[in-house]
Amino acid sequence: MSSPAATAPQGWPVAIGTAAERAGVSPRMVRHYEALGLLAGVARTGSGYRQYTEADVHTLRFIRRSRDLGFSMEEIATLLGLWQDKRRASAHVKQIAQAHIDDLAQRIAAMQAMQRTLQSLVGCCQGDERPDCPILDDLAAAHDSAAAAPGRFKKDSILPPDSLPSTHKTL
Repeated sequence: MSSPAATAPQGWPVAIGTAAERAGVSPRMVRHYEALGLLAGVARTGSGYRQYTEADVHTLRFIRRSRDLGFSMEEIATLLGLWQDKRRASAHVKQIAQAHIDDLAQRIAAMQAMQRTLQSLVGCCQGDERPDCPILDDLAAAHDSAAAAPGRFKKDSILPPDSLPSTHKTL
C-alpha cells in the first residue's frame, strides 16, 4: 500500500536540488547548462532562488540523454533548438546524428588501434626482473607528432610485433 505522499502530485515549480534529482543530473550541472544557455528563462523567487518547471526538468533530461549518447554541447544546443521547433525538418536531426555516428566510428577505430598496439607491446614484454621494457621503449621513442595528438591517430603509428627490436620479442 502506498503512502499518501507517494500518490500526491509532484509540486511545481521546484528548487534546483529537486529539479536536478528528477532529471538525473547534479545541481552543479544544472547551473552549468543554464550558464551555457541550454536552459533559458528559469524563474526566480523574490529572494533569488531558482524555480524549475516540469518543462525545465524535461529539458534537463533531454540534455542528460544527449550527453549520455556523447553529443557535444554545441550539438546538444542545436538538437535542443530543433526539438523545441515543432516545424523542424527531421532530415537535419538525422544529419547531426549520422555525423555523430561517423565520429564515434573514427574514435572507436582509433581506440582499437591503441588496444592492438598495447596488446602487441604487452605481448613482447617479459614482465620479469630485467630492466628491458618494450612498453617504455615505445613510449620514449620519437613518433610522428600528428599520431600523438589527442584524438588523432594514424594507422601507420601502430607498431606490429615484427617492428619491435629483437631484444623485446617474446621467446
